Amino acid sequence: MNVIPQIRIADYDYPLEQSRIAQYPLPNRDMSKLLVYQNGKISHCPFSHLPSLLNSKDLLIVNNSKVVKARMIFKKATGASIEVLIIEPITPSDYALAFASHGSCVWKCIVGNLKRWKGGELTMSIESLNLQLKAIKKEELSDGIAVEFSWDNSSISFAEVIDKSGHVPIPPYLNRASDESDSHNYQTVYSLPEGSVAAPTAGFHFTRELLNQITNNGIGIEQITLHVGAGTFKPVKAETISEHEMHTEHFYVSRELLQRIKGYQGNIIAVGTTTLRTLESLYWLGVKLYLGYLPEGAMPSLGQWEAYGLPDAIPLGQSLEMLEQWLTEHSTSTIEAITQLCIVPGYRFKTVDTLITNYHQPRSTLLLLVAAFIGNDWKKVYDYAMRHDFRFLSYGDSSILFREGLDKRY
Repeated sequence: MNVIPQIRIADYDYPLEQSRIAQYPLPNRDMSKLLVYQNGKISHCPFSHLPSLLNSKDLLIVNNSKVVKARMIFKKATGASIEVLIIEPITPSDYALAFASHGSCVWKCIVGNLKRWKGGELTMSIESLNLQLKAIKKEELSDGIAVEFSWDNSSISFAEVIDKSGHVPIPPYLNRASDESDSHNYQTVYSLPEGSVAAPTAGFHFTRELLNQITNNGIGIEQITLHVGAGTFKPVKAETISEHEMHTEHFYVSRELLQRIKGYQGNIIAVGTTTLRTLESLYWLGVKLYLGYLPEGAMPSLGQWEAYGLPDAIPLGQSLEMLEQWLTEHSTSTIEAITQLCIVPGYRFKTVDTLITNYHQPRSTLLLLVAAFIGNDWKKVYDYAMRHDFRFLSYGDSSILFREGLDKRY
């Protein structure tokens, strides 16, 4: 049986003029517009009104991954610029250990102007750290280049090196160079572990005051970590989504969050598509454990179309119990897993009831995710946003989408 959805990308298109793409955020994060989609009806209010739309039984879950200054620009003696964008650590393979490395580390990278880097090392002097950074091309990978970085001051960590030498990797559709304001603006106020090369932008609208107001109203707030890769900007060039290869991303979820989701009777609210994909991946990983489909000793992973062929054999609570049991067996308190889950119309949602998200590019996997979540009403939502002069994409306005009339989790 063919379980891969056959969906034409052309059916998920809309006209987006450059003038609608927000170049910078508003001075006050929570004064962005918030579109409210509920019971098939659409309205809007300032994002600061979000607490009034939630109730004390709800659980708000955010992605706390921090964007790193992942773009490094090396200059060759010939004057040619070579741009190196770090994507994923290879040696060491753990994100925290890679950023804490002293002396050297190896990363999977995307290299701009690669044809000008035929061999040898690239160098960059970082005067503020009194060191020289070197980059050596190790090997070509299927989806990037393995690059070894080394520096001649072993008291300095790689995190410090890229903080002083790198640039914020703002989205290419902004059509501008990053500036100092992006170092602050292109982060959520709750970002913690470093690892993303693109921001979980749905969280941009939250201020510390707004988060305090939400918790004071008795609404739970929890965090997951999914390090957002450059693949989030990868355009869908194929005619059908079945021909598009989704990027893989690492995520981390604590035992405490599994337990809290399991006990919640209110709405599970995902802040952003990365949070939603993480929470939905959890259910299917639990199903794979239940069915004996996770190889012993391997990092838990979920393939691009795997969820579409798996039976929803158990309720969410039992799936999360399977994951808790796995944590106990492996003497750890945090699940580290890899997901390639591509959510498109026809997907069966198992964990998330409500989604907070910005407005996405035409013909993108993110727009397909929104269409999967609210059906064809995505067109009404985007038309409303256009008619009411919403600002689009990463630095733009927001929406809260309530799924209605669908199976609950228990």
